[in-house]
Amino acid sequence: MTKTIFIASAEPYSGKSIIALGLVAMLLGKAQKIGYFKPVISPDTPGQQDLHIRTIIEHFQLAIPYEDAFRFTRQEAMQYLKEQRQGEMIDQIISQYKKLESQFDFTVLEGSDFTGQGTAFELETNILIAKNLSAPAMLVVSGENKTTAQVIQECLNFFHTFRSRDIAVLAVIANKVKPAQADDIRALLTAQLPAGMISAVIPADPALQNPSVKDIRENLGAKLLFGAAYLDNQVDNYVTGAMQVPNFLNYLKENVLIVTPGDRGDIIISSLQANLSSSYPRVAGIVLTAGIEPEEPVLRLIEGLQHVVPIMAVATGTFETITQIGAVKTRITPENSKKIQLAMDAFNQYLDISALEKGLVTYHSEAITPHMFQYQLSQWTRRALKNIVLPEGDDDRILLAAARLTAQQLVTLTLLGKPADITAAAKRLGIVLDPARVRIIDPANSENYADYVQTLYELRKEKNLTLEMARDLMTDVSYFGTMMVYKGHADGMVSGACHTTQHTIRPALQFIKTKPGISTVSSVFFMCLEDRVSVFGDCAVNPNPTAEELADIAISSADNSSLFGIEPRIAMLSYSSGTSGSGEEVDKVRRATGLVKERRPDLKVEGPIQYDAAVDPVVGRQKMPDSEVAGRASVLIFPDLNTGNNTYKAVQRETGALAIGPMLQGLNKPVNDLSRGCTVDDIFNTVMITAIQAQQT
Repeated sequence: MTKTIFIASAEPYSGKSIIALGLVAMLLGKAQKIGYFKPVISPDTPGQQDLHIRTIIEHFQLAIPYEDAFRFTRQEAMQYLKEQRQGEMIDQIISQYKKLESQFDFTVLEGSDFTGQGTAFELETNILIAKNLSAPAMLVVSGENKTTAQVIQECLNFFHTFRSRDIAVLAVIANKVKPAQADDIRALLTAQLPAGMISAVIPADPALQNPSVKDIRENLGAKLLFGAAYLDNQVDNYVTGAMQVPNFLNYLKENVLIVTPGDRGDIIISSLQANLSSSYPRVAGIVLTAGIEPEEPVLRLIEGLQHVVPIMAVATGTFETITQIGAVKTRITPENSKKIQLAMDAFNQYLDISALEKGLVTYHSEAITPHMFQYQLSQWTRRALKNIVLPEGDDDRILLAAARLTAQQLVTLTLLGKPADITAAAKRLGIVLDPARVRIIDPANSENYADYVQTLYELRKEKNLTLEMARDLMTDVSYFGTMMVYKGHADGMVSGACHTTQHTIRPALQFIKTKPGISTVSSVFFMCLEDRVSVFGDCAVNPNPTAEELADIAISSADNSSLFGIEPRIAMLSYSSGTSGSGEEVDKVRRATGLVKERRPDLKVEGPIQYDAAVDPVVGRQKMPDSEVAGRASVLIFPDLNTGNNTYKAVQRETGALAIGPMLQGLNKPVNDLSRGCTVDDIFNTVMITAIQAQQT
């Protein structure tokens, strides 16, 4: 059984980091312990750490020290070659890898970067490493500045070079291909490679290939004057501001970096104004040359602006600065989470993941880790494309999550709000909302507004709702979004980033209502611990549930546990285990346990039971030796909101567990609530959960 795969290229800047990032992410969804090893590194500056190793280890939090993730620097490797000690070098690389192999379920190896002299030596070294480790290879060829014929020929040559040395090739990938060439290259690779061979074509993406303002600042050694918050802005074009303003404005293109002497206040001010204007392209940043900084009146004007793109100063002249900028090569760094995500998105979009998984014989851990659970969430979400409405469409976190969700083609989205405001916010954030996957609706101006008003009135008139009240309510994004779900115009709703839980779920309680047999709306969190995923309920909705409500919560939680691939073993928690205690609170839990057994005899349930007896096998055996649940509980039902909310937060903070949720349960259609302190990741995960719920309705 192979426990490794080798990613190889035959040239510099092939973009194999995209493959490494995507592959590690994919494997973390399948195995618990993933290692990473790059035998020969080429740090930008002697003594510095290799950026790509840092990116992989830090982003995925791999349990491997930096020093163990490589064996030689390029300078050291070239010295071995000079001294004709290549065999000894290969032996040391293999020896270090073997130490890693025993610690991990699977290890990703990445070949060298081919910078500088000795490329033939590097290719031979990579082949020897792959052959000696019996590692199947994924081959990456760059299509940058190449014709279709050149790309195909290089792919075939690279493939035959590895196959001639008896190295199994799992995939051949043409990367950085011009979009216009992609279809031809894809068809020719499929036709000319052996049947069953995985081939992929990844089109060139400016967002990945072009540098950020931060990359340029670091390469120039520039002094930052303004705009630290926007250093991740992407630079697709650059222009010299050496002409009069009217002519200069004609040269602006999307994501442009403006290079101008520091005394050109007119260029600086017009550039900032153009960035704010919807009539001009987005400005990425401004570089001031010749060691000149703006005069005091210009600085004062800039300081009064709310959003200022990065403005930085350099000592070099304009021409020399432009030359330096043109030579900057982008790197994916640990801090650049946007490019890391784009790289993984490209991997998932353009490679046949299913075929890749079949081609790899991987170790499958029985434990469900956070990475595995999130990977499974994305796979389940893709089973059926659902439309989710996000009422808080102008919130930055919502927009960033929306861009990520649609880039991975997980869902289609409806954003509620004023289109002009949402478009302006997206531009400021540097994201593109695909109109084929994202619809923006202003509730008051929607073509469905009148119908929604009438529907709400008919549903609630017996509750003394007037038509005028219905009109007012339907301008509220929570009511409008919930009505979209009710009418089937959206499959689910996620809200709460800017609204209270009550504001989010009140409309759902009023007219979506609960499922047959369930009278209690409750919530669960998926608590992703180091070696398992547990379901915690209810930690967000019901302050002091009755025994009947606790039974509802337990049954809903168990059903959702099964839905998300977790075998339900229900622990009805209390401060006492079994028959050892008494009191009103313990008796309530005991009655709830009896109701669950009566209504759902198919479920494994234990209660009352203490938390330690529920989750610790040793304590569970001591306190309740005959229980199917004690020590192995996967669904933990708390007796009240005070206990549940504090416990989930304590576990999350003290253990570093990933808490996904809350997910509302019991409703006829999925509506989920966010915390007002939610992150982009929280929104991303909650939308996926909502889409999976929608597949069941």
